[in-house]
Amino acid sequence: MMDCKKYVKQYYMPPVRCMKWAEKECVEKAPIWCSVDLRDGNQALVIPMSLEQKIEFFKLLVKIGFKEIEVGFPAASETEYEFLRALIERNLIPDDVTIQVLTQAREHIIRKTFEAVKGAPRAIIHVYNSTSVSQREQVFRKSKEDILKIAVEGAQLLKTLADETEGNFLFEYSPESFTGTEPEYALDVCNAVLDVWKPTEEKKAIINLPVTVEHSMPHVYASQIEYMCDNLKYRENVIVSLHPHNDRGCGVADSEMGLLAGADRIEGTLFGNGERTGNVDIITLAMNMYAQGVNPELDFSDMPDICEKYEKYTGMKVDERSPYSGALVFAAFSGSHQDAIAKGMKWIEEKDPDHWTVPYLPIDPQDVGRNYDADVIRINSQSGKGGVGYILETRFGLNLPAKMREAMGYAAKAVSDHTHKELLPEEIFELFKTTFENVKKPYSVQKVHFQQNGHITTQVTSSCNGRVITTQAEGNGRLNAVSNALKKAYNLQYDLVTYQEHALEQSSSSKAIAYVGIRKPDGSLSWGAGVDTDIIKASIDALVTAINNR
Repeated sequence: MMDCKKYVKQYYMPPVRCMKWAEKECVEKAPIWCSVDLRDGNQALVIPMSLEQKIEFFKLLVKIGFKEIEVGFPAASETEYEFLRALIERNLIPDDVTIQVLTQAREHIIRKTFEAVKGAPRAIIHVYNSTSVSQREQVFRKSKEDILKIAVEGAQLLKTLADETEGNFLFEYSPESFTGTEPEYALDVCNAVLDVWKPTEEKKAIINLPVTVEHSMPHVYASQIEYMCDNLKYRENVIVSLHPHNDRGCGVADSEMGLLAGADRIEGTLFGNGERTGNVDIITLAMNMYAQGVNPELDFSDMPDICEKYEKYTGMKVDERSPYSGALVFAAFSGSHQDAIAKGMKWIEEKDPDHWTVPYLPIDPQDVGRNYDADVIRINSQSGKGGVGYILETRFGLNLPAKMREAMGYAAKAVSDHTHKELLPEEIFELFKTTFENVKKPYSVQKVHFQQNGHITTQVTSSCNGRVITTQAEGNGRLNAVSNALKKAYNLQYDLVTYQEHALEQSSSSKAIAYVGIRKPDGSLSWGAGVDTDIIKASIDALVTAINNR
């Protein structure tokens, strides 16, 4: 039996009301991005990345556009140490990229970190210690004064070693488990650290306020961040950073609201990889901005390539429904969705508007390297006329009459339902041809002759089940005359109600396609299509197919 009464809130509201963030509508500019894939993400892998995998991943992050990249915890393992040294000694760090390393506020770990980072062209030394009530009481069993002293002594040692070590260093401090810390106390600790560093315009400091564990709804975190932003010392020279985890599934919301509350920087990972439920998903966060007209200053225009490389380096799988990046996030199987998307795409093509407004697609899939035909309209037993018609038109140049699209939609649904699988575009095209194109049984036409003397007279040689008949008839056009001849020969009952034709532009020869719809005595429609270089022959083949499909 589940017992919720054993849980109480583990977060603390600021001592004053902090709700200015709620008056803002959206994030208006990109934050400073810091990828922690190579440290936080890597330590969450069952099998951590090798040295070469980390180097290749680092290159991918640089290509995407990250200017700050946390490369590891060099005092934690030999691989982490060697990776950092490889980046420095092989000159793999671009001039505009700053690496970041993590260290606990413990003397021997800080000293080992500076040994590893020696010679770095530009590096952020990120020091932390835990400040939450539960950590103070249960893990360290220390007072507030003791915990503050750990932070200050760590900050002092960073400053001392930075002056003694070759390289260019910036400082970052995190009160780990910030979300479980009283905001007033977290403020005291951070301000004490800043008093040691005394940040300037030329050498700013980073105060990182992590959601080490999500304890609250996102608006609580936003209020905590606003309180810190309003009360930190040296604020104009302090970069307020966020490092949200995703225990409650609110990492993106925490980040967005935290930015509204005054934060300047985000630490996170591609696809949200990280310990437990992971870090904030930078792709989702950045693309949310992009979808509202804000340049995220990160390049995700080739999402399939990013997914492939990420899976290769980490052994992780990008979920098919992962926002913006998943293989199926733009896919529509539902018939009504497909119809709306197809019509929206046509509207965009015709109107060429300034803004993207296609139903069900928050962004243009092509912006992230997805293909309309392969990735957007997908056909299974849930699909309908809109999707099938869209694929036949865009992939194969077939512009079916509206009611014929409906018939083709039902045909595709039936096959998918029976086979329990998705139909590929080529399978849909083949189904169209076998069902609606040039079907010659049981009725077929062998010869047709026309005479015109004010009206059309035709002589049609046809057959049904091996019996050949030659019939003469008149009509108000050639197709009508042939239709009358076939009705006469076999006592057929139907009305010719739809005729449509167009050139097959994708064909190597100058072929055309004709579509014919006939209404049967019960009121239902039967359809056929014919393809030929001679449009009259194509029309007759379409009529015969419609008759055969009665």
